[in-house]
Amino acid sequence: MFAKLFYFYGNLNFMKQIAFVLLVIVFFSCKQEDKFVPRNISRMWIKDIIVDTTLSIRAIEIIDKNIYYAANEGNFGISLEDGGRVIDIYTKDSVAISFRSSAFNNKDLFIMSVETPALIYKISKEERVNAFINHKLVYQENHPKAFYDSMDFWNNEEGIAIGDSTDGCLSVIITRDGGNTWNKLLCDDLPKGTENEGAFAASDTNIAIVGDKTWVATTAGRIYYSPDKGKTWDVFETPIVKEKDTEGIYSIDFYDELNGFAIGGDYTKPDDNAANKIRTSDGGKTWELVAQNKNPNYRSCVQYIPNRKGKELVAIGFKGIDYSNDSGTTWKHLSDEGFYTIRFLNDSVAYAAGTGRISKLTFRE
Repeated sequence: MFAKLFYFYGNLNFMKQIAFVLLVIVFFSCKQEDKFVPRNISRMWIKDIIVDTTLSIRAIEIIDKNIYYAANEGNFGISLEDGGRVIDIYTKDSVAISFRSSAFNNKDLFIMSVETPALIYKISKEERVNAFINHKLVYQENHPKAFYDSMDFWNNEEGIAIGDSTDGCLSVIITRDGGNTWNKLLCDDLPKGTENEGAFAASDTNIAIVGDKTWVATTAGRIYYSPDKGKTWDVFETPIVKEKDTEGIYSIDFYDELNGFAIGGDYTKPDDNAANKIRTSDGGKTWELVAQNKNPNYRSCVQYIPNRKGKELVAIGFKGIDYSNDSGTTWKHLSDEGFYTIRFLNDSVAYAAGTGRISKLTFRE
């Protein structure tokens, strides 16, 4: 009798354990399936925060909810969170400087001029206005072919800027001391460049960084890759259109160490959409064409929307704004409003800059 009861209760406990395990499996399977659902953004509001017809803006940074821009004719400015605005004009030997790139290392802001003399200014915070306005020249390059396109930082101390080829290789300068000094890499330390290879100074998005890994996109449709913050380099070919000087990759972004997207085309033929969008899922080693012969056409900037699992992207250019929720396979045209570059504040708000304005973009389903 006792043996039968023990057998019964033993089996009952065993069945309860099995049932519990099955419930746990079902629960976590459902959670995995329901973990992320891409949005279907169909609306976008545009609110101008700076309107100035003299400006052509391709470099912007969002710092402490203030919007910083560096532009043509030496223009540097700030749209303050409280609605105020700070404006400064940078000159070198009485000549106005044209800026196309900027970067923030969580301590100081840096802005870089586009052509010779190539100049980098380090801008520190002025507590009186709680904004970055105190500037110091930290780099100057007088090479007659100097033309710099983009800059970024790996961390507080280490950063990179890239430009067109000068002596047979891409121009790459690096800082390891918080931007106080910058050193140009020798051609022996870089892959051999193609003839006249450079980058497009269209949106300050030729560099993508994830951790220590770095990807640089060029006019030749190639991707320079460094796994170790610019110490060693490799180069990968892509199938993007690149036969003419005005063709190639204009913008690149990576969501994580594996998934990246690049866009470009030919700005002189902005309605063409053949072979102008490429995607990788192996860290940039191989790339595939997507949305072939479909919109978006030429665009100067592409960015992943933050915290959307690499599914949602926005592409922007002077012919309009487009959105994808399937990693770039298909796209929806949101607006004909033209801009050059975009930066996201969060997954629903971004700031875009272009000819004569900076605007706040709000995205909604």
